[in-house]
Amino acid sequence: MRLLTKHFLAVLAEHAPGRSVEVRVPPYAAAQVVAGVRHTRGTPPAVVELDAPTWIGLATGELTWAEAEASGRVRASGERADLSPHLPLS
Repeated sequence: MRLLTKHFLAVLAEHAPGRSVEVRVPPYAAAQVVAGVRHTRGTPPAVVELDAPTWIGLATGELTWAEAEASGRVRASGERADLSPHLPLS
């Protein structure tokens, strides 16, 4: 689970480089992605937090962003926190 989580976060970072959104998948990993306002200290302008099974489902296309949000499996706040344009990962 940890390796898949880190792998898919790295793929997202390649496809959507930037530092305006922090994607957190505790306890495994976090990554800063998506172009836009760059943050250097503290909480970034947008945060997405979800568990590993949800992240893997989104990354592989087994789950859509809308389904994850509607079921409360993803918590997203701030501008650019909607990762649906970047998912699933190819």
